[in-house]
Amino acid sequence: MKRSFVIAVIIGIALFLGMASSPASAQTRIESVFNGHRIIYPSSSIPQPGRHHTNYFFVDSDVPNPNGPSSGDETPGSLACVYQLVTGPTGCPIATSKNVPTGGWGAIAIVDAGDYPNAAADLHAFSAYFGIPDANLTVRWPGTTKPPVYGDWLVEEALDIEWAHAMAPNAKLYLVESKQVNTDPTWAAVKLAASLVAKAGGGVVSMSWGDPEVAQEIHWDAYFTKPGVVYFAASGDSGIGVSIYPGASPNVVSVGGTHFNRDQNGNFVNEVYYTGGGGSDLSPYEPTPSYQSGVTGVVGTHRGYPDVASDYCCAAVYLNGGWISVGGTSWASPTFAGIVNAAGNKQTSSRNELTWMYSELANPTEYKADFYDITLGDSRCKVGFDRCTGIGSPRTYVGK
Repeated sequence: MKRSFVIAVIIGIALFLGMASSPASAQTRIESVFNGHRIIYPSSSIPQPGRHHTNYFFVDSDVPNPNGPSSGDETPGSLACVYQLVTGPTGCPIATSKNVPTGGWGAIAIVDAGDYPNAAADLHAFSAYFGIPDANLTVRWPGTTKPPVYGDWLVEEALDIEWAHAMAPNAKLYLVESKQVNTDPTWAAVKLAASLVAKAGGGVVSMSWGDPEVAQEIHWDAYFTKPGVVYFAASGDSGIGVSIYPGASPNVVSVGGTHFNRDQNGNFVNEVYYTGGGGSDLSPYEPTPSYQSGVTGVVGTHRGYPDVASDYCCAAVYLNGGWISVGGTSWASPTFAGIVNAAGNKQTSSRNELTWMYSELANPTEYKADFYDITLGDSRCKVGFDRCTGIGSPRTYVGK
C-alpha cells in the first residue's frame, strides 16, 4: 500500500496543534513520524485567524532531491491513467504509466501569495521530465509592486502551476501573485485572475488556500461570478467538520481529497476517502444552493462541500532544482480544474458547471460512467453524493 496510507491522522494532529498554539508557536513547522516516514506540515498550512493558509504537506523531506521523484509519487501519467483521461497499462502502475493529457483551451489562472522567481524554469523542468509541452505561462500581480517571496508558498505555487498545466497543457497559464496580508482576503488577485481568464476566451481559476468561515463571507461570494470563468477551491485538509472558505462558497467548485491504494506491484487497487484528510463540512452561513436541491437529505438547509474530489497524496513536484513529495487538497484543486478545462465543455460559470455535474446523480448509469463514487474510508461515505467526497472523483472527461 502507498506510504501515505494514514497521513490523514497526522494532518488532524497537526491542525489541532496549530489551532491550539499561540501565534508565535504556530509559525513553527509541525513534524511527525509514522511508519518510518517523516510528515512535515509547514507553517503556511497551519490555520491562523485572518490569514489565508495553504493546504499541503511534505512527505519524508522538505529538501528537494535532485535525483528525481520518489518511486511512490503519482505522476501526470499515472493519475491520468487511473482517471481514464489517457490510455495506459493495466493497473496504471506509476513506473510505466507514461501517457499524459494533451487537451486544454482558453486559460487557467492560479491564485497564490508571494512571488515565485523560478516559476518558468521549474515548470519547464517538470514538463520536460514527463514529456509535457512547455507552458504558455504569464506571471501577474495586482498593482505595480511585485509581492515579496514567501518561502512556504513557493511549494504551493509550484504544485499548482505544474499540475494544472499537466492536466491541460494547451491552456494558457497565469500565475497571479498576491501580497499576503493578515486582514486582506486578497480578492484583488482573484479579480485579476478572473479578468485574465475571461479575456483569454474563458476557462478556470484555481485557489488552493483558505481561511475559516466567517459570517461576512456571503458578501464575498460575488467575487466568484465573472462570466466565462469557473472557479475551483481546495476544501481543506482537516477532515469532516472543519469549515474553510472559499471552498464553502456556492460559487466555486469545492474539491476534496482522496487516496489511491496500490498493491505491492504498484497496481491501482481502489480510491478511498480518509477522515481527517480530505476536508468537508456543512457551511454555517451559506444556504443550500439550487444545484444541491436533490441532495438536501445529506446537506439539509446549508451548502455542503466538497462537490468533487481528487487524489491528495502524493504528487511529484519540481522546485528549485529538485523533486519533493507533496500532498493535500492543494493538489486536488488545480488537478481537477485542469481536468475540467481539458474536457472542453466551456461552462460559463461555476454554478452552471455544478448544476451540470450534480445532474449526473439523477441518472445512475451516466453517473457511474462519469464519476468514481467513493464509498470507502469513512462510515459517512455513502452511495451517491456524501459529505466525504461529494459527487466523487473524475472518470474520463465526460460530465466535467
